[in-house]
Amino acid sequence: MFLLQPRFLLPVAAIFGFIGLAFYVVSDSTSAIDSALVMLFRDPANPSLPIGPAWFREMMRDLTALGSFIGLGIATVIAAMTLRLCGHRPLAIGLLANVLLATVASTLLKLAFGRERPDIVEHAALTFTASFPSGHAFLAAVVLLSIASLVGIASRRADIARLCLWTAWALMIAIGLSRIYLGVHWPSDVLGGWCLGVAWSSLATFLIGRIAARADANLAQAVAADGKLAG
Repeated sequence: MFLLQPRFLLPVAAIFGFIGLAFYVVSDSTSAIDSALVMLFRDPANPSLPIGPAWFREMMRDLTALGSFIGLGIATVIAAMTLRLCGHRPLAIGLLANVLLATVASTLLKLAFGRERPDIVEHAALTFTASFPSGHAFLAAVVLLSIASLVGIASRRADIARLCLWTAWALMIAIGLSRIYLGVHWPSDVLGGWCLGVAWSSLATFLIGRIAARADANLAQAVAADGKLAG
């Protein structure tokens, strides 16, 4: 049954996970669990510094930059242009609309929850908005998983789809962890962003895929009709 398949169960579990985390944040915004997890990434001898050598801290800043508006925006534009040039115009338009809507949703959610950033450690990166849900985690999940899914639809090859999805998951997780490592997000912020992003991208790519399939069917019918008239 479709309802028991992972591609349905995972986004459903993700959205319930986000709802649970949202209640958790509203009821207990400074949990001891969150604090303890943040401190795992700090040098016990000097809690103002994340663990690891200087080159590793710089690498984590580079990773977190991949989840910025600039990093994800460039990835979205390149993917949309590629889909368009390959003849998948509905997928390209759907990707752009999906990412724009997700960006607006991220901003509104941050304003609605208004959670403060971690104040128990020094931030190793600049921040400008509220903490929950993590915009980097949420938008990385939306952008990367959506691109991977749409490329899979466009290629119609299971091996390419799997490669893209595994790469997207790896980058998404790395970007989220970098936010905790740098001390700019509570772990529940990142987990909430991941949950919402997985649910959002799953629904969005399903709808975009359906619209694209309908557009392709209409185009095929139009071509067939023109062929009959020409004959």
